[in-house]
Amino acid sequence: MSRKRRLGTKQKIALMTGAATLAGGFAVATMASGHASVVCDGLDQAIRNNQAFIAGQRANPDAQSAARIANREAVIQQINVQRQASGCGAAPGAPAAAAPAAPAAPAAGQGQGQNQAQPPAAPPAGAANGQVVCPGSTVTLSGEAGAPGASSNQFPMGTRLKVTNLDNGKSTTVAVTSTSGSCVLLNNAAFEQVREPGKFLIRKARIERVG
Repeated sequence: MSRKRRLGTKQKIALMTGAATLAGGFAVATMASGHASVVCDGLDQAIRNNQAFIAGQRANPDAQSAARIANREAVIQQINVQRQASGCGAAPGAPAAAAPAAPAAPAAGQGQGQNQAQPPAAPPAGAANGQVVCPGSTVTLSGEAGAPGASSNQFPMGTRLKVTNLDNGKSTTVAVTSTSGSCVLLNNAAFEQVREPGKFLIRKARIERVG
C-alpha cells in the first residue's frame, strides 16, 4: 500500500510540474505577441501617415509633388521591409478616414512645400535639448528649395534638430521651417549635406533636438 501511495505522489508532482511549464510558456508567448502587436501597430500608423501625405500631394499637386511622392513611396517600401521582418500581417490599405489628419499640400501661390493646414503636434514628452527623438525614423527630402531647413509633424517651427546619417557619419543642424507628415523631412539643401550619392533616403539616422 505504501508503494502505491509513493507512486501516486510522484505522478501528482509530475502533473503539477507539467502544468506550471505550460502556464509559463503561455505567459511568455502572450508577452511576445503583445510586443509584436505594438511594433506592428506603430509601423502600420507610419504607413498610413505617408499614404495620407501622398494622397494630399496628388489631390493638390505642385512642381515638387512628384519628388515628394517618390520619396514617400520609398519610405513606405522600407517600412514594409521592417513589417515583414517583424512578422506583421498584411499592410494597411489607403486610409480614407486618416487622410484629413495629414498636413495639406500647399495651394497655388502659397510657395513650394509650405504646408499650412495643421500645426505640428506637441514635442514628445521628455524631448529635452540634446535628446535623441523619433528613434528608428528614416529621413528623406521634402523637395523644398531654399536655405538648409526641415519640416516636421512633431516639433514647432523654430525648433533646431541635428540629423546624422549613420551610414557615412555626416550631420546637419537645421531649424524646422514648415510642417510635414513625418518626424523630420530635410529640404534639398540640408539633404545634400548628409546624403550618400544617388540615395534619396537615409535608413539609418539619428535625430536629436538641440534647440
